[in-house]
Amino acid sequence: MLTAVAACGGSPEPERPADRAEEKPVEASAPADATPVTSVMPDLTGGNAGRAAEQMNMERELVFEDASGQGRPVDDPADWKICGSRPGPNQQIISYPVVLDVVKTAENCA
Repeated sequence: MLTAVAACGGSPEPERPADRAEEKPVEASAPADATPVTSVMPDLTGGNAGRAAEQMNMERELVFEDASGQGRPVDDPADWKICGSRPGPNQQIISYPVVLDVVKTAENCA
């Protein structure tokens, strides 16, 4: 007696996952309209040095120099007024530190 053996319901080809679009790596690039960030020095002449320092919120160094020529240290900028700056008003800030030339509040700028 011969018995036929039937194959189980397997398919001759292994199943493949559904075709997916080929994945491409994401390239890191700057936006086409990207421009370097620049800052322009505001006109601070006559203003209070302490308030100017707070408002400018400098990420880099801000230096106060005694414009009277006496070489006094500027311990509390709130007691000083601004006579000038480097860079000057409306000039682009391209290097640091930014320097504010100051005198005591009661004094006149030279």
